[in-house]
Amino acid sequence: MSQRLTITDLDIIHSIKLSQQIPSVVEAIATQKIIALSAQEAGIQVEPEELQQEGDKLRLEQKLVKAKDTWNWLEKHHLSVTDFEELAHKNVLKRKLANHLFAAQVEKFFYEHQLDYDAAVTYEVTFEDKDLALELFYALEEGEIIFPEIARLYIQEPEIRRAYGYKGLQHRKDFRPEIVAAIFASSPPGILKPITTPKAVYLIWVEEIIQPQLDEQLCEKIITELFSEWLKKEIEFLDIATHLDVDAKQPQKEVLNHA
Repeated sequence: MSQRLTITDLDIIHSIKLSQQIPSVVEAIATQKIIALSAQEAGIQVEPEELQQEGDKLRLEQKLVKAKDTWNWLEKHHLSVTDFEELAHKNVLKRKLANHLFAAQVEKFFYEHQLDYDAAVTYEVTFEDKDLALELFYALEEGEIIFPEIARLYIQEPEIRRAYGYKGLQHRKDFRPEIVAAIFASSPPGILKPITTPKAVYLIWVEEIIQPQLDEQLCEKIITELFSEWLKKEIEFLDIATHLDVDAKQPQKEVLNHA
């Protein structure tokens, strides 16, 4: 026999509190208030066509093709149409404020930190035995074996083995300090001489080195990074006072200690 279960606002708040999510929620609220106030001081406004475009973008991201899909999504997340418009408004305001504050700084920042945006596509196999890694390295150089065969023979994890040790596209900061210099000094495609670290011996095939271009996508990435750092500093300087009276409305339970 089915029973109706009622969950109140207090239940939700108390659950958030017990799951230690209050600090992140408070920070998110503070962030929105900082953005709203800073945008107001800068005279930034959201135009109706911008709001419409952002709404369309949100629906596309959530795969809300039909009107029914949108209504079901709103109901699932306890959002009204006004809430949805507010969400779109906040997104546009945040983006416009970020551009207002940092768009003019992008080019200078890029050239000062250009190396941070270098990237490499690599494959790797790790060994405990340096002599074995060296033996395979020389075999590769002589054309006696190919890297995918080494990966197939010496990688234990099935998913990584099937991808032949593919590490994907990674930036300098993503590589171990002992490895990064050798990778970006190489002339791909090609194999690096085995590199010994405290963790393992690495045999790495460098497929490609990608030099960054200051295109629209990278501009947006830099603006987002600068804006995030700015918000973080703004929050650090705030004295945030929260008024959350949940315990007074919750039944108190005695905690018994048994010997």
